[in-house]
Amino acid sequence: MDASFLGQLLDWSTRPWFRLGNTDITLLRVVGLVVILFFFWWFASLLERALRQMARVGKLVKLSESAVYALTRIVRYLVWILGSIVGLAYLGFDMASLAIVGGAMGVGIGFGLQNIFSNLVSGILILVEKTLKLGDFVDLQSGVVGKVTEIGLRYTRVTTNDNVDVIVPNSEFINGRVTNWTLDDHLRRIHVPFGVAYGSDKEQVRAAVIAAAREVVGTIDLPGRGPDVWLVNFGDSSLDFELVVWVSHDLAMSPGRTHARYLWEIETALGRAGIEIPFPQRDLHVRSGRLTVDLAGSTPAASQLGAADRE
Repeated sequence: MDASFLGQLLDWSTRPWFRLGNTDITLLRVVGLVVILFFFWWFASLLERALRQMARVGKLVKLSESAVYALTRIVRYLVWILGSIVGLAYLGFDMASLAIVGGAMGVGIGFGLQNIFSNLVSGILILVEKTLKLGDFVDLQSGVVGKVTEIGLRYTRVTTNDNVDVIVPNSEFINGRVTNWTLDDHLRRIHVPFGVAYGSDKEQVRAAVIAAAREVVGTIDLPGRGPDVWLVNFGDSSLDFELVVWVSHDLAMSPGRTHARYLWEIETALGRAGIEIPFPQRDLHVRSGRLTVDLAGSTPAASQLGAADRE
């Protein structure tokens, strides 16, 4: 390659575009900034994977999976922040001046990027407080129900049982109601309502339904946590019962399918025991009146009904 061309290229890449403080901003310096940012981004990802691998093989202090996830994510974010500071310093930003300018622009940024900063702070709180962790099954106030599969700095990914990923802003977990079905205990008690016809033997119903519940794989049958049947209401057409049963983590993670499986077994058991599952019934009462004949004509007169019937 011609030496004169290399000289011209070097001269062009080092030619100042503008001056920032005491530093001339050139193409070479901008390229250096990109290299610094890329290096810190790559190093943060590498460090996060290394820490998780060390935790997986037991070389770190014994930590739960959620604690390792939170720790490695926070380390990644800190490396990103450090890389940004180093890059800005290389580009010529005076950190003291930057802090002053940042304070002056804080109000405008606060109004313009309020939601973004709210989600960032909420993400940090979630990771630090550990009220939410990977694998938790949550029910949000907005109606989103599913498994937490990723906790980011700005959003949390919730995957429903239909394998639909819902991106939820982190602020929703801080400001709204969140039902965490698997926060501390992976076992959960569910209620499955059903009804039988009046006159059915309650003890026979109880025995049949408890036996049906034990047919579902994942039913917990331990002292104090065995399946039970409650009579909860005298309905219009049925005795209303509830199967109250503790279920394993796998069943708790799919409440719709679990509810359907128990109903399936209950219907089979009640049918086998000859216990009727009623349907709504209505009785129709007809009151009769007297029909008189008009002697002056050939057509019958109006029925002589009671006052209540005419009303």
